[in-house]
This record gives sequence, C-alpha cells and structure tokens, in this order.
Amino acid sequence: MKGTLAQVRTYERSVQLLMVNQFTINLGFYMLMPYLAAHLAGPLGLAGWLVGLILGVRNFSQQGMFLIGGTLADRLGYKPMIIAGLALRVAGFATLGLVDSAPALLAASAATGLAGALFNPATRAYLAKDAGERRVEAFALFNVFYQAGILLGPLVGMVLTGVDFRVTCLVASGIFAVLSLVQVRALPSRRGGDTRERADGPAEGVLAQWRGMLANRPFLLFSVAMTGSYVMSFQVYLALPLEVRRLGGEGRFAAAAVAGLFAVSGLSTILFQTKITAWCKARTNPDRALVWGLLTMGLAFVPLLAATTVPVPDGGAGLWLLAAVPPALAALLLALGTMIAYPFEMDTIVRLADGRMVATHYGLYNTICGIGITVGNLLTGAALDAARDAGMSALPWLALFALGLLGAAALYGLHRTGRLAPPAARARPETVTM
Repeated sequence: MKGTLAQVRTYERSVQLLMVNQFTINLGFYMLMPYLAAHLAGPLGLAGWLVGLILGVRNFSQQGMFLIGGTLADRLGYKPMIIAGLALRVAGFATLGLVDSAPALLAASAATGLAGALFNPATRAYLAKDAGERRVEAFALFNVFYQAGILLGPLVGMVLTGVDFRVTCLVASGIFAVLSLVQVRALPSRRGGDTRERADGPAEGVLAQWRGMLANRPFLLFSVAMTGSYVMSFQVYLALPLEVRRLGGEGRFAAAAVAGLFAVSGLSTILFQTKITAWCKARTNPDRALVWGLLTMGLAFVPLLAATTVPVPDGGAGLWLLAAVPPALAALLLALGTMIAYPFEMDTIVRLADGRMVATHYGLYNTICGIGITVGNLLTGAALDAARDAGMSALPWLALFALGLLGAAALYGLHRTGRLAPPAARARPETVTM
C-alpha cells in the first residue's frame, strides 16, 4: 500500500484529488445504499413493488442520463459537472433520511442517480486529460481508490445504521457536502479538447457531435463487446451470493461467506491492481490485455461449474466448503480479470474517441454497458430459475463462462482487424515500399 501511495504522489495535484474524490464518493454511497431497501420496507413499511420502483428510479436516472452528463461536461467543463453531481448527492441523501412520502423518496432517488450521471463521465475524462501519457497507470490507481471505498463504505454504514438509518443518510450527505466544498476550492478548472471554436467556424452542435460519435463504429462495437465484462463482474452481487445461500442457507455462515466475497474482490484489487497493470503493460499490448481480462472473467465460473459435479453433502464442513470456496474463487478471478482489463478499457475509450468529446464518449459507453447489465442480469436470473426448476445447476455458470469466451473472442476480432487503433492511425495510409 505504501508503494501505491508513493505512486499517487508522482501525479499532479488534480489527479491525486480525483482519486481521493472517488474513494470518498464510494464511501458515502456504499455506506447508505446497501441498507436503503431494508429501511424502506422495514421502518417505513412500503410495499415491495414501491421499494423496487424507488431503487429502480435511481438506476434508471443514472444510466439514462450518462450521455447528457458527459455532453455537459465536454461543453461546460469538467469541474462544474463534478460539483453539481456532488451537490445533488447532498440533497438526495439528506432527503432519503428525512422524508417518508413516496413522491419525495422517488425524487430523492432520482436525484442521487442523476448525480452519478453528472460527475462520473466528467471525473474519468478529467483524469484521462491530466494523467496524459500515464493514464493507464492512473486508471489502475483510480480503481484501487474506487474499490477501497466500496469495501469500507458498507462497514461504516453498518455501524451508523445500527444507531439509526437517518444518521447514515445525514452523515453520507455531510461527506458529499464537505467534498463539494473541497472541489470548489482545490480542483482546477478543465475543459475537453474539442470545445474551443474551430478555425472555420463555431464548434459543432450537440446533435452533430452525437451523430459523429454514433458513426464511430469501432467505439460502438467495443462498447457492446465490453458489456459482457460488466454482466460477469456484477455476479459478485447477484449470482454468487444466491449460490452461497442456496447451499449454505440463510444463517450466520452464509452471511459471513457473502461478506467474504466482497472482501476477496475489494482487498485483492487494493493489494494487486498496480502490480498487475505494470506486469501487463510490460509484457503485452492494451488490446491483448483486454482479451486476457475478459477470458479470465469467463474462467471465473469454472470453479462453480466443477462444483456442480460434486454431490452436495448433507451438512458439516463439507457443505460449508462447497458453499464458500467455489464462489470465493470465482470472486477472486472476476477481480483479477477486472484488474487486467479496467485500466486498458478506460484508455481504449480515450483512444477510440481520438481525444475528442471524451466525457461524452464515457457517458455513452456507460449507458450501453448499463443496458447490457440490465439485460444480462435478467437473463442470468432466468437461467438461475431454470436451473432450479430443471435441476440443472450448471446452466447459469455455463452461460456466464460462454459469455466470457464470447466477449474475449469479440475483442480479439476487433484487435485483429485494427478497429481498436485510434481513428488517426486507422485512417493513415500504409507506406508503400518499392
């Protein structure tokens, strides 16, 4: 960890601040959101469908507005969007803790989602701009801070929610308020490289920029190919906990095993992300690293496939091992695949955008992947139900394994055809030798 902090100090102040920002954002978010559903259904006594609607509105407002948030960041500057997003989180989180009417809760949930749509593309575009040629290493460090916030947030939230959920909301809101003030004072202003006036006339309008981006076929193909990685990584929150509970029951053992999944994922990233990125950068190119990342994520489901061939013990240590070890190995391999791919994935988006409208490209990319996650999780849930009904426990793991292979093959195809190269390199004519 000392080496990681030393590496952070080699970047300029704005990059350091963005990394601390992301840790704090995730700390505040994950200390509240894992406990929101229980608060809505328990003390507030809302119906299950209404709880699902409130949570769904947050996700929909974030995923649906990423493109708008990225476009605004490119046109108005990164700093204003970061501050606006943080301010919305202040209001949204405070409202979630202070109100009990459904309309107010829906509005607060929508505000928290919109906040993420405003600051996420801006933060990544800002980081890519200020990190310059070292952006791959910068995104590796960024992921360390990102995962540290996810790991610590629920622990802090558990303590605060033990007192009162409203305390959790107000503390989270206060964290975002302090963070907003820090940005106002300490974060330098930055704009995207394509917002200035052109020599032959005014800058392009929004619709023209969007049409140009949608005509960027390699970027769209890359976005679709990468959705599988997000579907697979999300299974740490969906399929893996369900598998632990299917075998281990709903008692303390299952709760501890599920917590272990998150600990394995977060701690491995904190400890090994920068080392793995350095190793990959020294031994392979970015496109192949992406292929290896998705292939590793697909292989994460092999331990679960293998476990389906083992008879389920009636109880005791054998059952506990079967319920805990294969999911933990899967979580570790998913984290490893993400560590391999993520820094190069973020860098590839910048390369495919050719340095223009980077925040807008990040916004559209997040929207495409968000749609993929929704569809993928629906299909994963259907596979889990079908496996239970038909007695085919291997079905979901086989499907997810195939998804990893398909994603890796798609990226390999894009690499072999040169579509992951920057637009300028693709357009450059080949040199003719005599």
